[in-house]
Amino acid sequence: MSRFFSARYQTLTPYTPGEQPQDMKYVKLNTNESPFPPSRKAVEAAAEAAERLRLYSDPECRALTARFCAVFGTEPDEVIFSNGSDEVLNYAFMAFCDEAHGAVFPNITYGFYPVFAELNRVPYTELPLRYDFTVDVDAYYGVHKTIFLANPNAPTGIALRREEIERILRGNPESVVVVDEAYVDFGAESCLPLTKQYDNLLVVQTFSKSRSMAGARLGFGVGNPELIRDLNTIRYSTNPYNVNSMTMAAGIGVLSDEEYTRANCRAIEENRAFTVDAMRRMGFAIPDSLANFIFACHATVDGETIYRELKARGVLVRHFSKPAICDYNRITIGTREQMQALLDTLRDILEERT
Repeated sequence: MSRFFSARYQTLTPYTPGEQPQDMKYVKLNTNESPFPPSRKAVEAAAEAAERLRLYSDPECRALTARFCAVFGTEPDEVIFSNGSDEVLNYAFMAFCDEAHGAVFPNITYGFYPVFAELNRVPYTELPLRYDFTVDVDAYYGVHKTIFLANPNAPTGIALRREEIERILRGNPESVVVVDEAYVDFGAESCLPLTKQYDNLLVVQTFSKSRSMAGARLGFGVGNPELIRDLNTIRYSTNPYNVNSMTMAAGIGVLSDEEYTRANCRAIEENRAFTVDAMRRMGFAIPDSLANFIFACHATVDGETIYRELKARGVLVRHFSKPAICDYNRITIGTREQMQALLDTLRDILEERT
């Protein structure tokens, strides 16, 4: 770091994104991207919007908001759009946490939560998962902190039921509960309907996974209008033009093609079941996942070895060094052909190692 870097951030450990190596062509199963191209309607709308790039994007996202509300049944003042869901998550740390009102989230979850907390100088508590990697719902009763829950959780893929989230909401009426549903479209229950009932619930989602728009960077939050007003205060104080015109247009396009999104999600769920069944027969332990990835460890070969051997043979998965999960690898679900390539490579590795 330079000698000019603020002392405030000198101890900050930044988030580590999934690797994007360019040295060879990989079967890329490490960053939970969709294996399917974006909707043609999204691509065509973005291309048309490119003709108007000399103009600023609409800070109110009015056309996108109108289409979103038609699809999801929300009101315009109940939604905020962001540059990827990470941005609205950061807004939530800024808006609903401070030195007197900290944050709480699981000790094994999305790695950006502690980064956002440290970046915004928010004290935080990490509550341990149970032995089976499930969230201990009872531990979140009356915590008097802003709660952040990825559901399904990352990197495990395990989801809480809507009724369990509702128990947490009822147990914390004076605190905001942020439910990060980045992976909800692959079989889990969304808490979006609960935003009409609970004024302390913020649901965050992304277009990156199920809608094949990771490169476009579009996320959103849905909640009580007062919560959304708070988040917009932060947005208008930092970057009111946070969603660019092409991304906005692509978002409208893909929301006009919901059957395409649903079909892709069904294909990923089918490929997930196919992969889990095959890997369990190879001796892998895999928690039941409702995300577009699985979390796997083998009885006899450690996680880092499997990760390195796969990478050397052209298959990328995500490995974490944290002691509690270092025997596991997170594997994105891709096309059937990609998953078959993974399975064939794993068989070769296991035959050599066992």
